[in-house]
Amino acid sequence: MEKRRADNIAQELEELIFNGTFRNGDRLDEVRLSERFNVSRTPLREAFQRLALSGLVELIPRRGAFVRQPGPLELMEMFEVMAELEAVCGRLAARRIDEVALEKLRVLNIKCQEAVNANDTESYYLENERFHKLIYHESGNGFLEQEAVRLHHRLKPFRRLQLRLRGRMEQSMSEHEDVVDALASGDSERAANSLRDHVAVQGEKFHRLMVGLNKHMTAAE
Repeated sequence: MEKRRADNIAQELEELIFNGTFRNGDRLDEVRLSERFNVSRTPLREAFQRLALSGLVELIPRRGAFVRQPGPLELMEMFEVMAELEAVCGRLAARRIDEVALEKLRVLNIKCQEAVNANDTESYYLENERFHKLIYHESGNGFLEQEAVRLHHRLKPFRRLQLRLRGRMEQSMSEHEDVVDALASGDSERAANSLRDHVAVQGEKFHRLMVGLNKHMTAAE
């Protein structure tokens, strides 16, 4: 219950940051936010910790929690590294994944498709997250899995935001199917390339992401 409450608060704060209510450098006041969400400081501080993992909040000892938005260059660099980590996971998973895990990926894809049909970006993101984390695990490399999960969490708000762009869920769904096909056929290079292309936000895709982010940041002005 407490975990779910902290997750919900983190998601609401994330939205408040993206829509411009809280701006880069703003201090998040625990007293006011506790009143706003009608909670004690414990789940609020847990929410801050979650946002700190994604880099949207910086926790400074004896000063508090401050909003921190990465700039375009930093965001691009993180997505580039994420794309390469996913590619390595895909390459190794293609060699090591078994039929049980493949069936789990197919089931997750069905759930993703149901979310696309319902135009439900939040449900899609949750199933999408499970899809990617399963591939990290199936790489068979614990250290790689840990690093991929860590950066995945760091980019979570931006990966979620990307799904709100028109047509992105449908495109992502098609890319998922390519990934599963490559893994099922044991084609390590195709799996690596499919995942790299799926995650990379270069060129037009990155431009659309930044436009979407800017729209959210200026909506309150």
